Amino acid sequence: MKISSIHVYSHDGQRRDVNFEVDGLNIITGRSSTGKSALSDIIEYCMGQSNFNVSDGVIQDKVSWFAVIYQFPDVQVMVAKPAPRSGGASCSLAMTRTGEFVQPPEFSELVVNTDDIAVTSLLSRQLGIPENRTEVAEEHTRNSYEASIKHSYYYLFQRQGLVTNKDQLFYRQNEPFQPQAIKDTLPILLGASTNERYELQTRLRTAQRDLRAQAKLLEQAKQAVGNNRNQAITLLTEAKAVGILPQESPIGEVEEIIAALKTAAQWTPAKPHAQPEDKVPKLETELAKLRKTKREIKSKIEAGQIFERRAGGFQSEASEHIDRLLSIRSLPKNATTGEWQWPFAEKNLAMETPIAQALIGELASLEAEMQTVMGQRPQIQGYLAEENQRLQDTTKSIVEKEAELTAAIAANTVLANAQKQSDAAKYVVGRISFFLEGFVPDNSLKQQEADYRRREMRVQELEKALADVDVDDRLASIMNSISAQFNLYNKRFESEFSAYPARFDLKKLTIIFDRPERSVPMARTGGGENYLAYHLSALLALHWYCVKSNRPMPRFLVIDQPTQVYFPSEESYKAVDGTVLNTEQSDADMDSVRKLFNLLYQFTVEDVPGFQIIITEHANLRDDWFQKSLVEAPWSKPPALVPEGWPLKGEVTF
Repeated sequence: MKISSIHVYSHDGQRRDVNFEVDGLNIITGRSSTGKSALSDIIEYCMGQSNFNVSDGVIQDKVSWFAVIYQFPDVQVMVAKPAPRSGGASCSLAMTRTGEFVQPPEFSELVVNTDDIAVTSLLSRQLGIPENRTEVAEEHTRNSYEASIKHSYYYLFQRQGLVTNKDQLFYRQNEPFQPQAIKDTLPILLGASTNERYELQTRLRTAQRDLRAQAKLLEQAKQAVGNNRNQAITLLTEAKAVGILPQESPIGEVEEIIAALKTAAQWTPAKPHAQPEDKVPKLETELAKLRKTKREIKSKIEAGQIFERRAGGFQSEASEHIDRLLSIRSLPKNATTGEWQWPFAEKNLAMETPIAQALIGELASLEAEMQTVMGQRPQIQGYLAEENQRLQDTTKSIVEKEAELTAAIAANTVLANAQKQSDAAKYVVGRISFFLEGFVPDNSLKQQEADYRRREMRVQELEKALADVDVDDRLASIMNSISAQFNLYNKRFESEFSAYPARFDLKKLTIIFDRPERSVPMARTGGGENYLAYHLSALLALHWYCVKSNRPMPRFLVIDQPTQVYFPSEESYKAVDGTVLNTEQSDADMDSVRKLFNLLYQFTVEDVPGFQIIITEHANLRDDWFQKSLVEAPWSKPPALVPEGWPLKGEVTF
């Protein structure tokens, strides 16, 4: 995978093309602030990176789309992405085209048809990164993940400032979580973790997952067997209590209890008889009527008794009054007239006076009333006797009706209790059936144990097979090869520590020099020229190994302003403006500058023929091989990455 071309589009549809040689050294030199350093940001942005790292300024103000055409051995892939929306810092939308020869699209053809996830997958597949998963020890909390083309970024870009950094060897190494990502994925990209190992790991993860699932089933089976007897005894007792099983059913071994429970589970409720008529309401109504009748009879008897008592009192009082009035009849009568005559009177002395008449009349009236009362009393007594008899009969009927009502209520209670018992029996039968469904007999437990042992042996076999594919030994061998090649390039750079053997330390992500008395890490070696030599030697050695071993690593390296360390100051470096004359007249260490470019040129021609190195620079050499490596004439505004005449976004009317 190499860079064939980079394209930027203006807001009004213009396109700027930067074409590269896919084989060999490509140099873009020129003045500062012409967009050279942004090339690596654009390449990364179009490799599935959503974050947009291009600095604020002309590019962000005037460019609407970015595109890169990647060259693979037999196919080209074009990835185009719109610039993030105003104020945005990322964009995951993209457009892709694939073909043997892909032309950069016209502005009118730019349309989103995919996203960064698909771009990453497409480029990873074209690059040949095999299926893989990073290895994570069980004691670690991070998740395993798949290495992709995104994990090659670390080895493709050396930005300004990074190329001479004493503490940071790789791109993005200083960002959170990235050091661990480098340690996790580099063994995969280098081939220490092979496809065979990945397949074994996949099968092992599946086997371990099956083993964990079987362990849960086994534990459940053990618990079930341990609880079976107690649960079975409880259910047997309940079955006896509701009448499903006879009380004399024995509590023996689990097998006997299970057999009894299976019998109980076959229980079905008896067919219900026709529901008899509920007599209670009718009896209660009849009883209420009888009680009302009884109250009415008692009221009549009480009224008759009151009348009789009053008649008796009247008769007694009237008798006494009559007796008093009867004394008048003791008076003598006139023999001639028949009239009463006062005693000792010679003749009737006004016996016909009103008083006399009244007394005689009252006496007659009382006698008449007495006759009436005396005639009615036998009738009243007969009436009372009759009503008393009715009262007795009614009371008897009430007693009988109450007995009948009590019997009816009792009958209803019996029926209700029978229904409750049937419902209770149904509930118990349901519990028994549920228990029997989940019942694990001893032979089932034995089967679960056998399955667990079989799965455990499978895991052990895969672990042994995985252990035979020793990643650590293979990785150590690979790192030794890379370290040996590092020493070769470091000697060519003639760095201060080139006399000592060096090794790449993957755990610390740095270079270690083994001096006789002690080991010295890169950060303690000192000197910008030395750090430049170590960075480039490490990356060249890494890419040398990947090409020789046919590893899925892009075949390009982008280096930004590497010769700055050979100039006395940043100002003097920028002042050369990409011209040969200014470069030669500067105070730079021209021998070191030429040696650096020549070493990189020889790498693409002799060490790894066809490898692509893209350098953005301020220096310019008159050497023929250098001039042939220039991508374009030095950028001096113009030319530049973004033409001066391009409009700002706000100046374009759509």
